[in-house]
Amino acid sequence: SVPACCSARYNLALLACFGFFLLYALRVNLSVALVDMVEPNTSSAKNVTSNVCPEHSSTINVPRNTTGEKYSWDCETQGWILGSFFYGYIITQIPGGYLASKIGGKLLLGFGIFGTSVFTLLTPLAANLGVGYLIAVRALEGLGEGVTFPAMHSIWSSWAPPLERSKLLSISYAGAQLGTVVSLPLSGLICYYMNWVYVFYIFGALGVLWWFFWMLLVSDTPETHRSISHAEREYILSSLKDQLSTQKSVPWRPMLGSIPLWAIVVAHFSYNWTFYTLLTLLPTYMKEILRFDAQENGFLSALPYFGCWLCIILSGQIADYLREKQNFSTVCVRKCFTLIGMIGPAVFLVAAGFIGCNYALAVAFVTISTTLGGFCTSGYSINHLDIAPSYAGILLGITNSFATIPGMVGPVIAKSLTHNNTVEEWQMVFYIAASINLFGAIFFALFASGEVQDWAVSGYHLHRN
Repeated sequence: SVPACCSARYNLALLACFGFFLLYALRVNLSVALVDMVEPNTSSAKNVTSNVCPEHSSTINVPRNTTGEKYSWDCETQGWILGSFFYGYIITQIPGGYLASKIGGKLLLGFGIFGTSVFTLLTPLAANLGVGYLIAVRALEGLGEGVTFPAMHSIWSSWAPPLERSKLLSISYAGAQLGTVVSLPLSGLICYYMNWVYVFYIFGALGVLWWFFWMLLVSDTPETHRSISHAEREYILSSLKDQLSTQKSVPWRPMLGSIPLWAIVVAHFSYNWTFYTLLTLLPTYMKEILRFDAQENGFLSALPYFGCWLCIILSGQIADYLREKQNFSTVCVRKCFTLIGMIGPAVFLVAAGFIGCNYALAVAFVTISTTLGGFCTSGYSINHLDIAPSYAGILLGITNSFATIPGMVGPVIAKSLTHNNTVEEWQMVFYIAASINLFGAIFFALFASGEVQDWAVSGYHLHRN
């Protein structure tokens, strides 16, 4: 094989990693900034804090910058502001995959991140104009981000040699976790020492800067790349020669009737249920039940995502090592990694609901839960490329549309179950997430495939007639 160091495909993976880093930074910065954008008395008026656990009074009073504008938005309004992103995001998933197969993933991913960055720069202005404008800007950011994952899958379908898939994809998508890790504490610090508007200006400007590099250095296929070595181009093209379809039309009917595709849909939906529930509600649980302010301690709320990032990178290396050196079948690796990445988190999530007021253990359990989830990236998450490399972008659009629903529904259901903020109510939330995870893992283990499907290779119609 061709050396990895400084190769075109690894440069692509690193640049993509930065891109997804920025995407997630742009996505989560609002949930930190929102705390500073809202007038203090509006959100906590009717809040019931459970008295199960003692208060941790370790607040150090540092002079905060309070020059930022404040808005009187109630809890409902804040919920709409935070949720509006997903309404845009779900719309562009399938069109994104389809467009990527037509115009190429480079432009789509580039302009997806560029657009998101520009709307991020406009966020403070929109907030000043009124809550409707802010919701619209966030939904537009969602539209921009919706095309990015399908576009990336589409680029990798032409760039990733089958036996390096887990490595290359885990490097590029791990950027997302890293973006969460860095931007949660960093946004907090920016709000603290500067002013919340800079959260949007700094990350937005970085996104625009990234876009210039992306447009300059990346190409859709190895054939059109300016500086790729002859050896690497031949290596990639020959490794993919029997895997890609030449037909121009998309085989929608056999695709939507494909059981291995539905195995990915169910796994993706189940995983995201837990992921989004934790992402949006973890600070609330720590604050209301464990009486421990995660906002003050941005590093603790970022810890689970740091673990997940490490796990994604390592499991990508392990997955390809098992396939290449140990001759494990692709489907065996994908199923095992998905089982670890979904049952592990389910067990530790339920455990987190039963440890009383030991918040050190709570943080540890939630961290282990999220970390183990990283195994899924080399499990169901890149299985689209195994079963239909030519249509990977479209398949990801389909599964990610279903997988966005938990982002819209999960937190709402969890909020409605925890009216009184009792430990029992929260255990219920954890139970639901864990059982959905368990179901997804078992379904995937039963029905997943690691082979390129008949309908995904050009000769498919020939057998029928």
